[in-house]
Amino acid sequence: MLPRILTALVLGGSALVLLAFGWPQLFGLQNSWVFAHAVSLRGLGVAVAAAGTVVLVLLTPIRPLRRLAGSLAVLLLLFGLGNAAVLAARGIGVQPASAAERPTASAAANGDVTVLSWNTLGDEPGSAAIARLALDRGADIVSLPETTEATGVKVAEAMREAGRPMWVHTVAFDQISKARSTTLLISPDLGDYTVSSAAGSGPPGNTNVLPTVVATPVDGTGPTIVAVHAVAPINWEMSNWRSDLDWLATQCGGGNLIMAGDFNSTIDHMSGRESSGAAVLGTCRDSALATGSAAVGTWPTSVSPLLGSPIDHVLSTPNWQTDSMSVIESEDAAGSDHRPIVATLSLR
Repeated sequence: MLPRILTALVLGGSALVLLAFGWPQLFGLQNSWVFAHAVSLRGLGVAVAAAGTVVLVLLTPIRPLRRLAGSLAVLLLLFGLGNAAVLAARGIGVQPASAAERPTASAAANGDVTVLSWNTLGDEPGSAAIARLALDRGADIVSLPETTEATGVKVAEAMREAGRPMWVHTVAFDQISKARSTTLLISPDLGDYTVSSAAGSGPPGNTNVLPTVVATPVDGTGPTIVAVHAVAPINWEMSNWRSDLDWLATQCGGGNLIMAGDFNSTIDHMSGRESSGAAVLGTCRDSALATGSAAVGTWPTSVSPLLGSPIDHVLSTPNWQTDSMSVIESEDAAGSDHRPIVATLSLR
């Protein structure tokens, strides 16, 4: 009797743990240590569950372990299938357009806006590579976390020489670490902008550890543009990470806004901060989710996109619709640990 009771307790506990790791929102654990990290790597979870299931199946011929190993194998299989179903529902993306299909002129001139975001890991790809990608994709907005003002100016100069001038806006918390600079490039076709986010860290003027650029239109007619960099959810920054997401949700409180950058969070982590069914953060909707590519990992570049974590996003208020969005895999060797993302939005 006792072994059966222990087996039941082990299986019941295992089922609860796997459920919490697979859908931590059910228990309010999506922003908690360990659970936040596990849910950000659903693709890896599927792979680990598959490997664990095979190992447990191989143990079932051993008579004392047969029932426990078999039952645990079923639980792991269900865990893997559950994660796979979530990934499939969010979408594994489509191939990016060929070079001939990419825009060569400003989309803003036609009422559309193309947004490029790339965490450059402290300017690592270099200004020439960033400018080339922005020109190739016809970007009107370029969000560059971990990019210094000097590099942003060089990118803008290269784009100007190619016939695509850009205004440069940078917020830096210090000049010691390049990670504490975020640069935003905006096409003059969108009008004149001024930075409204504070140079000092922390709410109500900015994110806590790494800077976010909030640019507002001078004439008040265009969208507010936000280049995001939230801190990573490492052990000693969990409180700041949660605070960053809360602050970003308030920026997405309504109106006319486009937000892009490194959120260091997936849409699982944003759960509970949305104000409507279609939104993922405040009133903002996710371009990747809208186009079926929200399961494609943007970090790290050292692993397959389906095993990585989709922590870079383009979000926008409901007055914008996403016409296309893709994660760019061609720059994996450029030096950054993040993949660039690009989305084209149009006013509804």
